[in-house]
Amino acid sequence: MIEQIITVTNRAGIHARPSAMIVSLTKNFKSNIYFEKDDDRINAKSIMGLLTLGAAYGATLKIIADGEDEAQALEKIVQLVESKFLEEE
Repeated sequence: MIEQIITVTNRAGIHARPSAMIVSLTKNFKSNIYFEKDDDRINAKSIMGLLTLGAAYGATLKIIADGEDEAQALEKIVQLVESKFLEEE
């Protein structure tokens, strides 16, 4: 199991479009992948979970990956978040 703390840097936060992008990415990995915010832990392969997380601009999240491809999964998710979900230049 590996984990990394990230900050949401796109102005709109994790809304419907970024949530769909995360689910589309994570479903390709065998690992279990979770996002944690405060005391809430959600499955990163669940669009409803991501939407209810309420990750607005500036939110600090912990990404947890556990499984055979955990390192690759974590790396790709971090890249997606750092790209601001391709919403901003």
